[in-house]
Amino acid sequence: MSRESRLESFIHRITAQRACLNYAALLVRGQGGPVIELGLGNGRTYDHLRLLFPDRDIFVFERRIEAHPDCVPDARHAIVGDFRVTMPNALARIGRRAAFIHGDFGSADKVKTAALARWLGPRIVALAAPGAIVATDQVLTAPGLEPIPLPAAVSAGRYFMYRVKPVPVRNRPTPARGRRRVSTRVRAVRPRRRRRRS
Repeated sequence: MSRESRLESFIHRITAQRACLNYAALLVRGQGGPVIELGLGNGRTYDHLRLLFPDRDIFVFERRIEAHPDCVPDARHAIVGDFRVTMPNALARIGRRAAFIHGDFGSADKVKTAALARWLGPRIVALAAPGAIVATDQVLTAPGLEPIPLPAAVSAGRYFMYRVKPVPVRNRPTPARGRRRVSTRVRAVRPRRRRRRS
């Protein structure tokens, strides 16, 4: 065959997705925080995340819930509406920054998908804890995201993984202890009065 069929492409993408999700679960094992799923779809990925992270809150962003009834998050964890409306103020609802964020938001419209990826990048960073892992089906170029190697079974370009860089803390210089401060003020010197000899 001269090209990859859509069925084969779908199988390879889903296989890569599963491998990246499983890998991410290992990478964040010792890090606290919830999980965020950007795009629910039919709920297959969300269902897999529930198995990988049984003790974590999983918050799902979706424009409109149309998933399988067994794969629908409860009202507290389902954030419904356009990403551009729901994401900017989502941290107050979620309560803390996420340890892992997964995004599956690609569509047949490559131009719109690329524009959405550019917009989502900084918002993903804002919702992620330092050291968090991000896995998506699209390239992200936001500052603060560092690409990490994919699992061995995943071909380059099938999926993308990033680590959120810690924010550098700028320390103010502190004065050295034990040193006396030298005054730069100039004191006027009064001339000595000579004693008269009697």
